[in-house]
Amino acid sequence: MKKAFALLLTLAVSLTTFVGCGAASGTPSDTSKPTKENTQTSEEQVEITWWNFPNFAAIDDTAGKYEENIIQAFNKKYPNIKVNMEMIDFGSGPEKITNAIQGGTVCDVLFDAPGRIISYAKDGVLADVNSMFTDDFVKDVDNDNIINACKVENDYFMYPISSAPFLMAFNKEMLEKHGLLDMINLEGDRNWTVDEYKALMEALKEKGEKGAVVYCVSQGGDQGPRAFLSNLAGTPITNDALTEYTINSQGGVEALEFVVDAVDKGLLLNGSALDGTASIEEFTSGRVSHTILFSPGVYNSNKANMEFEPIFLPFPTPAGTEPELEYLIDGFCIFDNGDEAKIEASKLLIDFICNDTEWGPKNVKQTATFPVRQSFGNLYEGDENMTYLASLTKYYGTYYNTIDGFAEMRTYWFPMMQAALAGDKIPEQALNDFVTSANQSISNAQ
Repeated sequence: MKKAFALLLTLAVSLTTFVGCGAASGTPSDTSKPTKENTQTSEEQVEITWWNFPNFAAIDDTAGKYEENIIQAFNKKYPNIKVNMEMIDFGSGPEKITNAIQGGTVCDVLFDAPGRIISYAKDGVLADVNSMFTDDFVKDVDNDNIINACKVENDYFMYPISSAPFLMAFNKEMLEKHGLLDMINLEGDRNWTVDEYKALMEALKEKGEKGAVVYCVSQGGDQGPRAFLSNLAGTPITNDALTEYTINSQGGVEALEFVVDAVDKGLLLNGSALDGTASIEEFTSGRVSHTILFSPGVYNSNKANMEFEPIFLPFPTPAGTEPELEYLIDGFCIFDNGDEAKIEASKLLIDFICNDTEWGPKNVKQTATFPVRQSFGNLYEGDENMTYLASLTKYYGTYYNTIDGFAEMRTYWFPMMQAALAGDKIPEQALNDFVTSANQSISNAQ
């Protein structure tokens, strides 16, 4: 943590959360392996606040009830650390955090994803969690893309607990009804080619079924169309160094031409008026044959209302190439509110949530994701879908959500897609204009 920023945060007073007080001493438990043995020995009291998006499945439809159980278990181990937990939502939560940072009484602990967390780190308002990234922990994770997504230069600011891929899904019953199930590869990693995908879309249209929605009304779920286009192209959105956007390559242009042509022919649907949530609803309701945005979490949220079984598939790619998936990473950060005791207590809470031998695996399962720690093993034995999805970490691509100017870049993506689908710009012009603006967003942020 850059200590120069710490004094700024001590001046802030929160209007929306509990204010921590007191002091304590302690160090996080050994993160080389999950543990139940560590206990707090200090007599001193410390109070911290935890803001949490609804990532854990609710108990009895009561938001925050599961999290309170975590805190109760934590306090059996650390009775001198009081944790005030407040639920925030995905709609207003990001603005609330920003306002609290600016106004100055942001929480101590936040459960979120790298896209926002690394942005906070670059603003200099987080405490580093370097001490938690032991050699054994990094070795246990064994995924450079996940590890690198948690840091800025040489300092770590997010401690990860789980991940999950974003991919596509088809309506299994619909395919079986029309005798088309054998057009999908259900073996191994289920990889398939763009030509095989096109053949299936054409067969579905002949049967009177609708293709996926290529949605682009706003930023909602915009990782889906980007991953879809990137895989069709066999071209990443950015370079590995996160210094420039590369989707306007020849392959990228051909992929966007493929999408525009498919929409024009009725193989895919023009989603210029729909976002990711509406597009997923078209799929889960059975009105379209497949979706270009799905995940284990999305499935768990919708399966009670679905009348069919989905088939998860990676995105199709050009022959001879492998998919490169976008993915969610769940994890924690600590805001530097100028109190070292709060920072150390926050590390203890994070360590317990992520690494306790009982609660670590339980917490991962409650988010319908997969542990970043390989030592946790398969938490979904007997569940074919989840076991398959857990195997896809090897296809995780460079995590570019932490690129400088990411938020600004997103404002250029959906207008580009709209212009291409409407025919206002040819695909090459649309992508070149997008990349010019997106690359400028990197410079603007720096």
